[in-house]
Amino acid sequence: MGLLSGKTALITGASKGIGRAIAIKYAQEGANVAFTFLSSVEKGQALEKELAEFGIKAKGYRSDASDFQAADDLVADVIKEFGSLDILVNNAGITRDNLLMRMTEEAWDEVMNINLKSCFNTVKAANRTMMKQKSGSIINITSVVGIKGNAGQANYAASKAGIIGFTKSVALELGSRGIRSNAVAPGFIETEMTEVLDEKTVQGWRDAIPMKRGGKPEEVADACVFLGSDMSSYISGQVIQVNGAMLT
Repeated sequence: MGLLSGKTALITGASKGIGRAIAIKYAQEGANVAFTFLSSVEKGQALEKELAEFGIKAKGYRSDASDFQAADDLVADVIKEFGSLDILVNNAGITRDNLLMRMTEEAWDEVMNINLKSCFNTVKAANRTMMKQKSGSIINITSVVGIKGNAGQANYAASKAGIIGFTKSVALELGSRGIRSNAVAPGFIETEMTEVLDEKTVQGWRDAIPMKRGGKPEEVADACVFLGSDMSSYISGQVIQVNGAMLT
């Protein structure tokens, strides 16, 4: 359909799961796609080739978005290579689940750095270019857990709640420059991570969702296409939930 034709997007953590689905959808819609990976080198290289088959420019970068200087260098490299940066999707994230009484300082800091600090790093780095362009769409992937909390995920929930506050603040600061900032909050999305779980447990989660199924990564990607496109030109500072009504 070409909803993103002529736009350049940078997607962090795109070698698998939701990030990979976003990268593919963006390429299908005509965007040139830069993306990052860290540990999944082979998957990152394979994705670059797959995206290029859509006739767009694609390049993968092995980069750690939670490292301030690395994120700054990454954005500079993308702008040098692609000539612009129109859409930034912060998708990189991890979990280190445990009950609070057993959670280590390391587990807390690691989740905060990779999930939350990475958003600050990349947005700050992209800010200069988007302000000069007087346009840009920032999309931060949060979670329903960041809205409602979850036992055993105090670190993850705090990081995802922080993303929501950060997203709204950026929208208020940069709106006058034509830059939009929104968050997407997935619910239970079935990815490679859920495939290794006990089927009975997964089915129990599905049954608890009003739509009686888990979401697909592509359904989260569709929301990101909308927010990256001109169809959402007057939408900013919002949290769009993609969760089958599990949280209303």
